[in-house]
Amino acid sequence: MIDHEAANAPRGLAHSTPVEWAVRLLNILSSAALVVLLVATSVGVIMRYVFAAPILGSNEIIQLASIALVMLAMPAAAQRGDHIRVDVFDGIIGPVGRFLGDLLSRGIAIYLLGLLALRSWSKMQDAAEFGDATNMLAIPLWPFYGLLVLGATLYAIVLALQLVDVLLTGSAEK
Repeated sequence: MIDHEAANAPRGLAHSTPVEWAVRLLNILSSAALVVLLVATSVGVIMRYVFAAPILGSNEIIQLASIALVMLAMPAAAQRGDHIRVDVFDGIIGPVGRFLGDLLSRGIAIYLLGLLALRSWSKMQDAAEFGDATNMLAIPLWPFYGLLVLGATLYAIVLALQLVDVLLTGSAEK
C-alpha cells in the first residue's frame, strides 16, 4: 500500500531535482563499480585457486574499483540518511542538543569534505601532468582522483542542503 501523503510530502532541499539526478547518476556509476569489483574478485579467485594462474594486476583493479564504489555511493547514502547514527545521548541532550549536534556534525563534515575535494583536485592535476599510473597495469590515476573530487563535492552539497533544511525546520528528521 502506497502512502500518497508521504510520497508527495516535501523532502527538503537535498532532494531537489538537480541534486537528485546527480546523486542517482553517481549511484548508478557506483553500482557499475560494484559489478567490476565483484567480477574482478571472483575471476581472480577462480584463476588463482582453480587454474593456478593469477591475474596480473587484479589487486590494482580491485583497489581502484573500491575507490569508485565508495566515493560515488556516499552522496546517495547521505541523501537517503542511510549512514549509521548513534542515538545513545539523544535522551540526555534533548531536542536542542540534537539540533546543535546536527548542525555541528554537518558543518564539520562539509569542511572536511571540502578539504578532501581541494586536495584531490590538486593531486588529480599533478597525476595528469606527470602521467601517474598504477605499477602493473599502468592505469592512469588522475580519473580516480577526479572521482574523489566528484564524490566529496556532491556529498558536501547534499550535507549543505541538509544543513539549510535543519536550520529551516529545526530538525534533521525526515
